[in-house]
Amino acid sequence: MSIRLHQLVRRLLPASLAAVLLLSVPAVSAAGGVSAVSGSGSTAVSTAAQGLAQETAADYALFLKDKFGIAFGDAPTKGDFIAATAAALRLETGEDAETADGAEAAAAADDAVFDDVPASSVYYAAAAALYREGIISGGTVNPQAPLTAINAAQIAVKAAGLKELAYTYPADKADRTLAPFNLSAALLGLQGAQELAAAIDTGLVPADHYDLIRERGTATAEYAAVLLGKTLESRGAYKRYIGWVSDDNILNELLNAYQASVIVKAPELQAIGDRALEENLVTGYTIRDSRYESNFIDELTITYAHSDIRHALQLIALLRSEGIDAKVQYEPRTSAFVYLKEWGDPGESEYYEVRQIANGNYIEYAKEYELIFEFRNTADRDRFDAIILAYAKKNEDDQPGLIYGSWWQPLYYSNVRPAGDYRLIANNKLSDGRYYLESFSLIDQADDIAEAYSTDDPDITYSTYTFWVNAAFYRYLNGESK
Repeated sequence: MSIRLHQLVRRLLPASLAAVLLLSVPAVSAAGGVSAVSGSGSTAVSTAAQGLAQETAADYALFLKDKFGIAFGDAPTKGDFIAATAAALRLETGEDAETADGAEAAAAADDAVFDDVPASSVYYAAAAALYREGIISGGTVNPQAPLTAINAAQIAVKAAGLKELAYTYPADKADRTLAPFNLSAALLGLQGAQELAAAIDTGLVPADHYDLIRERGTATAEYAAVLLGKTLESRGAYKRYIGWVSDDNILNELLNAYQASVIVKAPELQAIGDRALEENLVTGYTIRDSRYESNFIDELTITYAHSDIRHALQLIALLRSEGIDAKVQYEPRTSAFVYLKEWGDPGESEYYEVRQIANGNYIEYAKEYELIFEFRNTADRDRFDAIILAYAKKNEDDQPGLIYGSWWQPLYYSNVRPAGDYRLIANNKLSDGRYYLESFSLIDQADDIAEAYSTDDPDITYSTYTFWVNAAFYRYLNGESK
């Protein structure tokens, strides 16, 4: 996004030097707790006290509510779970719904005869959608009945795409898993035992909810949310992240993600962006791949952009030293801008590519990244701005006390306004379904950029929306150098 960075720094830190940074992380105890304490007096994160950094029942419940509007009552029914599962899996529930099998599968839906769920029922569309996917069977559904913990697990293992695994279980293997619960294939039937055993073995049913299985109890709202959240995880439809700030190996995971990433390319989108660059209609754009989207909760999320991996490693360690924990997603992106011919030969590098244009200048495509943080709470999110301003915002040449590679105008943003000095700007976005091109701008420039990005390609869509960016980058968009 920042042209000045690529004018001054033509090569990023070699991976061999970046790896040395792994030796300088805050001290971590054998239990996984960070022992460093920040200068501000805040207590550092202790994963030993929190338990392992992982999703909680509250995390799953918040995700389901935020993304799908799903919130289970205190005593969920089977119909509630069926409807929630269909919604979370984004299954088509209308009359024209089809699966990958096309018209044949749609016709099969017409044959989905339920003894107690007529077509007029509020549960019919969801039940038919799950029937088409082989998640529930026809016959008696009992949608108004209390949801049992066992039945919820049996539905979840099929919704998670694990039923083929389940049906490999011979009776004795299922019985070994179910023995601690005083259950067996003889009691549940072979298929029911296979499904429940696989749900337990694969972790869909977490250990802290085993008592509900053992007692043949009804499902709680918490249990239903965990099952559905883990179902989405198994389908790759939950959050995406490389780890937590508090993880002992997070710097290694971040470095591995960076080294495995490449310059993101989307020729059709770049052709539109390059045309706008050549005509001086925009000053730059980025290309991103939707497969890396974090799917984090907006209210808890801040995205931070940079190009130097050494800076990213130190930023993670800085957050640890300040007692902040968060999920971390690494997302590669390409930053495109005009490289003027008077700056000299741009050369070649694995970190950028160039293409000369008609006027003798170049368009440079540089390897960058975004770190997406989902904080544990809004209080930690709101501390981020002050931490960056203190330790990662350059205000003078050769300024001491900053992490490596700090920018004059760092870039970080959120869809929900955090506390701190944030300003509203526009994102101008082209998408082809998998890849998307973005240009950040002042709001009053959005119409001009929309015109610059106009295209007749029916497979490319344009959209614009506003979001909150840090004050330094807002000043950058207004032409200020610092």
